[in-house]
Amino acid sequence: MPDDFLPALADRLAALPGVTAVALGGSRAQDQHAPDADYDLGLYYGGRFDPQDLRDCGWPGEVSELGGWGGGLFNGGGWLTVDGRRVDVHYRDLDVIESIMAEAEQGRFTIEPLLFHLAGIPSYLLLAELAINRTLVGDLPRPTFPAALRESAPRDWWGRAQLILGYAIDGAARAGRSTLAIGLTAQAITCAAHAIVAARGRWVTNEKRLLSAAGLTDVDRMITDLSPDPATAVSMIERIRDRCAAELAVSSVP
Repeated sequence: MPDDFLPALADRLAALPGVTAVALGGSRAQDQHAPDADYDLGLYYGGRFDPQDLRDCGWPGEVSELGGWGGGLFNGGGWLTVDGRRVDVHYRDLDVIESIMAEAEQGRFTIEPLLFHLAGIPSYLLLAELAINRTLVGDLPRPTFPAALRESAPRDWWGRAQLILGYAIDGAARAGRSTLAIGLTAQAITCAAHAIVAARGRWVTNEKRLLSAAGLTDVDRMITDLSPDPATAVSMIERIRDRCAAELAVSSVP
């Protein structure tokens, strides 16, 4: 692979009108990537950005409009092929990020549903990207985990986990609804993992390694033992709940 591929690509993207910075994200930013991994690039802009400028670069693939991926935190981007390599471009609005930063400093955040995510994504995920990803062009802030968020996020995520686990037991497992019980339990475990990593003040950018980061790899195995037998399923979900609660209690100790 030519050594100048990534710098040259970042420079080309940074030259688009309105773009002030470009950052490398995903597994490549953390040196955890497979050789054939995509290149995930955050395209940071302030004020104006026109996706047509990205299309005009001429790379084959698909480029969405602003808001084309649902209009939420992930407000669009492109799936492209550049010099035979897969490149994912993600639009990042610096004005939105500034607002999220101010809210996070006060311990406030929102959670959005997003395709392929069990628990949804917290608004502070955009801050986690800034903290973890590698800036290639321009200047970007590198936020630390706000103290107020470290107090509020574990409480909110664990509250969600408890509610979902309660329904997994009473609304699904006791009635023998195995698929629903497993799905709800998986969602609740993911919420619990978010609570744990937030209690530790640790940034995460997706759910792929979230359970490992939270120290819940054993729970990842436990869920595979959920039985169609109602009593056995209830017992296992209660064990999972207690295990998550214990990990959260340890993580919350100053």
